[in-house]
Amino acid sequence: MNGHHGATVGPLLLVPLVAFWVYLAAALRERDAGRGGWSHRRTASFGAGTALLAVAVHVPGHDLVGHMWQHLLVGMLAPLGLVLGAPGTLALRVLDRRRGRAIVRALRCPGARMVAHPVTGLLLTAGGLYALHLTPLHRASLDHPPLHTLALAHFLASGYLFTWAIAGPDPGPHRPAVPVRLAVLGVSVAAHATLAQLMYAGLVDTAATVAQTRTAATLMYYVGDLAELLLALAVLVTWRPAHRRPVNPGVPARSGPVRA
Repeated sequence: MNGHHGATVGPLLLVPLVAFWVYLAAALRERDAGRGGWSHRRTASFGAGTALLAVAVHVPGHDLVGHMWQHLLVGMLAPLGLVLGAPGTLALRVLDRRRGRAIVRALRCPGARMVAHPVTGLLLTAGGLYALHLTPLHRASLDHPPLHTLALAHFLASGYLFTWAIAGPDPGPHRPAVPVRLAVLGVSVAAHATLAQLMYAGLVDTAATVAQTRTAATLMYYVGDLAELLLALAVLVTWRPAHRRPVNPGVPARSGPVRA
């Protein structure tokens, strides 16, 4: 662990700890309000997300492999836990009605719909990753810790937005149909795999040894696929297909299986 990393671990560690403390306080307040309490699974999911952020803070970020682990934890794995914790829904339940309605109105505006679209999240996540590794930005982040911290903040925000747009349980602007979201997720998988293959082939200037570059590329390829597979499963598990109405309103829909 280098000196720069050790100097920044303390302050950065407060971010996930404070986030989980605020979430837990809201969950306990919801329970005390006598409205049936808050889901323990949601709390555990959010806690897992903040724990992954804390792990990412402790990962030494002085080389490409450390950077890759931090990107995967901060930009892909932690956002999944945070989003499935439904912090937006919890906030709406503990806030007063006036503030809650103001938030809902803001989410319904056209600008919010554009920002919350899965394609926007894809452009921010994949675009940021390509910009980091295909420009001198990665070399600069190795030498300037504040720039590296800023890059991690971007991956956290964009990763959360993308995960929320794909499979978020929180209320928000009208989301595209599930097949559209899965198609966007497929493009994300291809984008990560392509960059990983370029890195493994040595076609990307990574400012690292061949061994480090290949290790980082392997992590991006396999761990990134795992994170996106979990995201796809989250979409399918929470998918509630709309029930089709019968063609003839006077004839009730058949509830049993259709026999040939």
